[in-house]
Amino acid sequence: MDLDLRLVRYFTVVAECGNFGRAATRLHLAQPSLSRQIQRLEAQLGVRLLDRSPQGSSLTEAGQAFLPRARILLQEAEQAARTARAAVQAPTLTVGCGEGLVITGWVQELRRRHPDSQVRTRHLDWRDTGALAEGRVDALVTYRPVPVPTDGFQVTGLHEEPRVLVMSTSHPLAQEQAVSMRALSDEHLVGCISSPVLWSTPKPVGHRPAPPPPAIDDSYQDKLELIATGHCVAVFPAGDRRPAVREDIALVPVIDVEPCEVVLVTRADDPNPLLGSLDEVARTSLGTAPQVPRATGTAPTPAPYSPGRAAATVRVHER
Repeated sequence: MDLDLRLVRYFTVVAECGNFGRAATRLHLAQPSLSRQIQRLEAQLGVRLLDRSPQGSSLTEAGQAFLPRARILLQEAEQAARTARAAVQAPTLTVGCGEGLVITGWVQELRRRHPDSQVRTRHLDWRDTGALAEGRVDALVTYRPVPVPTDGFQVTGLHEEPRVLVMSTSHPLAQEQAVSMRALSDEHLVGCISSPVLWSTPKPVGHRPAPPPPAIDDSYQDKLELIATGHCVAVFPAGDRRPAVREDIALVPVIDVEPCEVVLVTRADDPNPLLGSLDEVARTSLGTAPQVPRATGTAPTPAPYSPGRAAATVRVHER
């Protein structure tokens, strides 16, 4: 039987998302087209892999049996392709970069050290968890928690970043030099899985009612609009400088919350000769945490930090 690996990959993404709409968004396909491709795969195999319902999709018994083998098939195919390319081509390296991280400097250093090689970058949405396993990137720079299974991968810690409160410039805390999580005790912070950002539930502002909470598919800019209008706040890693370009958003250091860790993730069995140099450059170039932005104003008297203080004073939930 000749299986189309593209269809096999589509199936694994639908299985991971549990929903054709979210899978289509990740794959940059129209949902009807994705549904037809899955039907083609099911026709090739002669079995139904997924049960569809208005609530989403679920694996059939055949789908549950096929999924682990499908993942192995994709990994083996990618490994075979990498090995073949390495035998006849100049080394290439594609580095995936998680949202909010900037790796321009050390990518330039890699190109300087290896002028005959090709070093590329691919900036990834935090929901794109399959880029490394599927071979679309050779390495991934991201925040913990690592958005891939750790089996078969090597995870190297690079540095820790403090966090900042991101809010409207009209917020009462916008002019402080630093804030404590105790000042946010009335906020309901929501953390997205695989993302280091904590968003607060939107609240009314004056006579304006609270808008709906940001949906998982809302863009980053849509969420910044909620912050800029004063309806919510967020806690970001200090290295994420995207909100700083807006004049209607203020950044203030948070003094008593655990930092975010930046890590480099690679496949443990990858023969790419550039990975050793990547590891060295990443350790030296990203080995120092970014400076925490400072706002003008009078700093509050900081209380001694004790682990777990944030969890005790601010309700944080994952979704």
